[in-house]
Amino acid sequence: KTVSDLFLPVAATILSVNEAIDASPELVNSDPYGEGWIVRIKLNNAADVDALLSADLYKEEINA
Repeated sequence: KTVSDLFLPVAATILSVNEAIDASPELVNSDPYGEGWIVRIKLNNAADVDALLSADLYKEEINA
């Protein structure tokens, strides 16, 4: 197991932490959009999301 800081691209409050990944950390990679979520957050400013890349634009950036 590895422990590291989690950096978010937006200001937010952590609402809950997924304790299931303590026992099964592989979920973060195998099911990141399902059981492998890390934290649930509440954005401090919902408009911050507008400055983020979409999944498609991000894929274009990393494949460029």
